[in-house]
Amino acid sequence: MAMGIRALGYVVIQTAQLQRWDHFLTQVAGVMRAPDANDGAQLYRIDERPFRFRIVPGAAEKFLAAAYQVDSAEALEALAAAIAASGRPVVSGLPEAAELRGVDRFFCTSDPAGNGLEFYCGDSVVEAPFVSPLGIPAFVTGDMGMGHAVFSAPNFDECVRFYRDVVGFHETDMPRFFFGSGGADDPGMGFAFLHADNGRHHSVALGEGPIPPSGCVHLMLELPSLVEVGKAYDRMKALGYAESASLGQHINDETVGFYVQTPGGFDLEIGCDSLVIDPATWEVTRHKGISIWGHEWAWQKAMKEQQAAAE
Repeated sequence: MAMGIRALGYVVIQTAQLQRWDHFLTQVAGVMRAPDANDGAQLYRIDERPFRFRIVPGAAEKFLAAAYQVDSAEALEALAAAIAASGRPVVSGLPEAAELRGVDRFFCTSDPAGNGLEFYCGDSVVEAPFVSPLGIPAFVTGDMGMGHAVFSAPNFDECVRFYRDVVGFHETDMPRFFFGSGGADDPGMGFAFLHADNGRHHSVALGEGPIPPSGCVHLMLELPSLVEVGKAYDRMKALGYAESASLGQHINDETVGFYVQTPGGFDLEIGCDSLVIDPATWEVTRHKGISIWGHEWAWQKAMKEQQAAAE
């Protein structure tokens, strides 16, 4: 019996570059630095929640967990039991760790590829208003949560079954993308875009392939307008952060945005105007392509430059 998942609540990231992360989040993404947690973690807000980014000091650059909210303590208990029964480790969070996260209860686990996850119930808000250091009026959150997280999975089918049948996400778009010739010798790459019980097109997605050293492919934050996305794009360029994909628009979730490499080595997608679905009536799509326009990826650009240099 799969449980319902509300939304992506927060992420936990380990880094040896606390100042670099602070600069990236506040000066490129425009999120708000919140008071540090009692255990020394740096916290960052995009709305009324006490934090959406929990950045913990450590020796390695590692995406530790994407944390998803469930409806109740009973649902959390049932989900923990279902995940344990599926063969994944489940570690209950201590009360003081739950307090640091602004939640009632939580547990840590991972998917069958080893990608880090937390699930929690009970959330909190802070009275101090969200104020972006760069004047962004708001991020698009609310019932749709923080945004989405994308992971890699070499054991793709097993991971899709875990998120769908054990955890309780729902299939939104289940494409195969062909990055090569698309011919008989090109097997393509499976992708799974899965929605929670809200209108965001996907709150988690999986790509078929090896897990990157960073522990994540990308996170996505949604801004309220194309003007704000364009300003963020300019900030990325001006501050010298590596562009992972130029401005473009996705076919499946219609998001207009770009990708920038974070200090952790994975990407942050900054976009706007994302499709809002009705999770109750959505029928699974299988889109053939990634983008309607734009999104020249860094690897594509590098290949072009190599070809040009060889000529």
